[in-house]
Amino acid sequence: MPRRVDMSMPMAGSPYDAVATELVKPYRAAFAEAGITLALRPWDLGPGDGDATLALFAWGYHFDVARWDAMLAAWPADRPLFNPPGLLAWNSRKTYLLALAAAGVPIVPSRFGRADAASVIAAFDAFGCDELVVKPQISAGSHRTVRVRRGDPVEPLEDAILQPFLPAIADEGELSLFAIGGNFSHAARKVATGGDFRVQPQFGGRFSSYVPDAEAMRMFDAVLAALPQIPLYARIDMLRRADGKLGLIEVEAIEPDLYVGVEPQVPARLVAALRDAMN
Repeated sequence: MPRRVDMSMPMAGSPYDAVATELVKPYRAAFAEAGITLALRPWDLGPGDGDATLALFAWGYHFDVARWDAMLAAWPADRPLFNPPGLLAWNSRKTYLLALAAAGVPIVPSRFGRADAASVIAAFDAFGCDELVVKPQISAGSHRTVRVRRGDPVEPLEDAILQPFLPAIADEGELSLFAIGGNFSHAARKVATGGDFRVQPQFGGRFSSYVPDAEAMRMFDAVLAALPQIPLYARIDMLRRADGKLGLIEVEAIEPDLYVGVEPQVPARLVAALRDAMN
């Protein structure tokens, strides 16, 4: 059983420090109750002295991708990292959606490549829509994610994803199903409000508990089965497409908010799953 676990945190001096330190409190308490010391360590410092490392609060990796990639590539095989380095590297670029689609997982319609005036016009025509969402392939927290209407100017963006804007984001909302220890844990509904299309709380997104139906659970099972490695923890996000079916919009296996406010037992479940993985 691990006695000390390092929790990856934002880089020192990051504006995310205060928020992450607050959100880690219930995890610290749950680990302490299990007899495990949780040590906070900026992710860019690499492996620490703990028996394992959790990447759960490695916020800001997308601002220094080269360092992130190098750290994962050099991670020692004898120092357990959760999720595993290979899965974290795979999940860092949203081109993983292509691999999941090839495995039969229905995804939100997506075009990958450079975003510029020509590619945006082509995406409008391909999707048959009048609004797009354009975002980087490596991003978090809706960083550099924009909503574009026909005729709007477009700031060029290398390595972008272009997707049709789906009105369900402000109606049914984005559906997040969580895996802990390779099993379904809980689910949340995230609804964009105030005319925004982003569901994060800083943009006015509303979160609530959600009981997934059979379609959502089939998607959840299909995504887990198609991942290159079984995650210790992951968030699987779905959104209703124009055809009325759910489409996968994201898998977050690096630093997801596990929504402890929606399900308070999350930290205890994570501790139990980690202990099982280390035994």
